[in-house]
Amino acid sequence: MNTENSYLRAYIEEQTLAEKMIPPVGRLYRERGVIITVFGRKLMNASTIDIIKAHQTSRQVTGETLTVSETMRVLALLDEINPGSSRIDIGKLAFTARREGHLSTDDNTALHAFLTANTKELKDESSLLDEPRDIVLYGFGRIGRILARLLIERTTSSNPVRLRAIVVRGGRDGDLRKRASLLRRDSIHGPFNGHITIDEEQSAIIANGNFIKVIYADKPEDIDYTQYGINNALIVDNTGIFKDEAGLSRHLVPKGANKVLLTAPAGGAIKNIVYGVNNDMIKDSDTIVCAASCTTNAITPILKIINDKFGIKNGHVETVHSFTNDQNLIDNYHKAERRGRAASLNMVLTSTGAAKAVAKALPELAGKLTGNAIRVPTPNVSMAVCNLNLDKAADRDEINAYVREMAFNSELSLQINYSFSTEVVSTDFVGTPEPAIFDSVATLADGDRCVLYVWYDNEYGYSTQVLRVMQQMVGLNIPNVE
Repeated sequence: MNTENSYLRAYIEEQTLAEKMIPPVGRLYRERGVIITVFGRKLMNASTIDIIKAHQTSRQVTGETLTVSETMRVLALLDEINPGSSRIDIGKLAFTARREGHLSTDDNTALHAFLTANTKELKDESSLLDEPRDIVLYGFGRIGRILARLLIERTTSSNPVRLRAIVVRGGRDGDLRKRASLLRRDSIHGPFNGHITIDEEQSAIIANGNFIKVIYADKPEDIDYTQYGINNALIVDNTGIFKDEAGLSRHLVPKGANKVLLTAPAGGAIKNIVYGVNNDMIKDSDTIVCAASCTTNAITPILKIINDKFGIKNGHVETVHSFTNDQNLIDNYHKAERRGRAASLNMVLTSTGAAKAVAKALPELAGKLTGNAIRVPTPNVSMAVCNLNLDKAADRDEINAYVREMAFNSELSLQINYSFSTEVVSTDFVGTPEPAIFDSVATLADGDRCVLYVWYDNEYGYSTQVLRVMQQMVGLNIPNVE
């Protein structure tokens, strides 16, 4: 057999199978609310290439190569079984099935029994709400538009969490068209996956069939959401203007508003939630919650697992952060120190409250961490350098092996990604859904000291965490099966 042809033939066969996976993946999500993943990589709305790349993760996770044909067998049977709303990792299920011998023959009897046993706890309506819940995005900047994309992408008949409106200042001529254009095109995250039109008469953006009312208001109190058919809504504040209980409570004044979520660090006694770490603190009675910051969401999961295993005496976290809209493009007045200097030309030393904010999610680290930040001339993807003194000595391989296990086989697998590559740079992590990406190649360790490098997409990765907090606040529970 010609070697060159054998490689091509194998790839075409893999591509053909990947194409066949797309209809059942879409059907399970649209009709049953089942999110299919392969080793944590979401297949919903994925291309054939995305599906093949997701399978390549198997060698990193298990040390073995999992084929598309193996996961296709699992997916086809799940389509027959028709489980309840959930997140199901067919990569991990297929690997376990292979290890137990269920994939060794063409007979699917044993495999069907295995999958039925693993999904039997999923009731038909296990994660669905009794009634739809309305979401309002107050502010439509970087985080607001990514949240809009995430919400729209997940809209199906089985998903009762709906984006109903966005609130912005302005209302000048052409404003609606420009807002829609910013949602449609993004210099960092690429084009919107779908179709967008506007309804000028009703002041609305129509995105993939979602009618999203654009409300113009200067103050939260000026709005009556019920006049737009919006009730019992979760208001997600993306502006960063209101950061304490008094300010955020203003969002609860309008008719139709029910709860508030802040996408920035909050002051006072407001709960700062890092999903996966302390989201059990969210109670049904909470009306105001904070999703902390992008940096806090990046470092807290890593610090938690390191502290759980090795203990942290103290440490310093230095954030190398992409510039943000708060900075000036060219030198101009800014109320904060140094931030008035041109963001696109300078590294700007500034402060961060992320190290202190960690203590709100992990009280055991209170007073143990210091932090600073350097803003750099890149538009997205940042890095946290964690210089830690440990209670127990640990070498580099021990730390890396432990974090790898936590990233792929723990309750924090949705929060921690693990990088093996010696060649990756910041742009390689654009669009990574996990808020923390552990760079194992860069790990340094010497006795009871270590330096850990954590990448994070400070826009997309953070927004996925915000979305999870939103879902919990409205009572949407999505069980995991893997």
